Amino acid sequence: MGFTLGIVGLPNVGKSTLFNLLAQAKVDVSNYPFTTIKPNVGVVAVPDERVAQIAAVVGSAKTVPTVIGFYDIAGLVKGAHRGEGLGNQFLAHIREVNAIAHVVRCFPDPNITHVEGTVDPRRDIELINAELILADLATLESKLAPVKSALKIGDKNVLKYLHLLEKIKGELDSGRPARKVLPALSHEDLALLADLPLLTFKPVLYVANVDETGNRTEVDGVKALAAEENAGVVAICAKLEGEINELPPAEAEEYLKSVGLEDFALPRLIRAGYRLLDLITFFTANAKECRAWTVKQGTRAPRAVGQVHSAMEKGFIAAEVIGAAELVRAGSYAAARERGWLRTEGKEYQVKDGDLILVRFTP
Repeated sequence: MGFTLGIVGLPNVGKSTLFNLLAQAKVDVSNYPFTTIKPNVGVVAVPDERVAQIAAVVGSAKTVPTVIGFYDIAGLVKGAHRGEGLGNQFLAHIREVNAIAHVVRCFPDPNITHVEGTVDPRRDIELINAELILADLATLESKLAPVKSALKIGDKNVLKYLHLLEKIKGELDSGRPARKVLPALSHEDLALLADLPLLTFKPVLYVANVDETGNRTEVDGVKALAAEENAGVVAICAKLEGEINELPPAEAEEYLKSVGLEDFALPRLIRAGYRLLDLITFFTANAKECRAWTVKQGTRAPRAVGQVHSAMEKGFIAAEVIGAAELVRAGSYAAARERGWLRTEGKEYQVKDGDLILVRFTP
């Protein structure tokens, strides 16, 4: 799977409408704060025309895109960190995803009750963030006591771990998410924190749910807050796109352009997710299949192809690499080789977006 995105927010902000739109799954979108604690899960293909293009050149019998998983997590409310509205279960579901898509209601509608009474995106964001921070503080408090006890052993790593926990606690106590400390940490620090299950470590993508007017003032407010957190923002009119989605493909494309949208919600959200998580796509292809894979930017070739099969990582010798666009221009592997476009890369090679990789390895 490419990555997983947990859709969170207050009740009645449009989370399940967005989920239906993205995952094309029919779930109940009625006003329910607490009717379910199990998230609906939708797995959808990541749109990427390069898969079909490579398959056509190589002659692959089938194509296999990379996928993204959407988790529709029922609405959080004030007091969720204490278990209000079955909040503990909701918060546990957030821990399972790679990133959070925080849906923020920017549209007024007298027919849809707002759990806080009025439309105020900044207040809603701060309310949800506060619940996640308070949940993280509880997690951190449970970690600190045993770590302090372990200091008697005299392990330097324990002392360093304690300092990291206290640094994170300082951020949380100040009302800031734990991810604020991440840019300043070393690889060694990050390794020590790898098993610390903090919710506010998760990268956040704010999804501004707007009406047909665009609600520019509210969206600008969301963007300003997101800039403070280095978070992403995507504005989506879930209701309108849901209606467009019911049209035949040709009519949908035409109507999309007529209302000034350059693309549908799914590809826009996926692109934003890839940027947020610093992900890229590479490909493998043969006569049997052409498949897309998702890895972190900067991943070395052996680790990347380990997704295909663990034996490829363990027995990695070298890889023949060509960009998807170059292969398509060449028209065949043979033509690409004649032009010198296929290159051999070793174990230190960092995979690039669009790379098509042929692996040489010892079984």
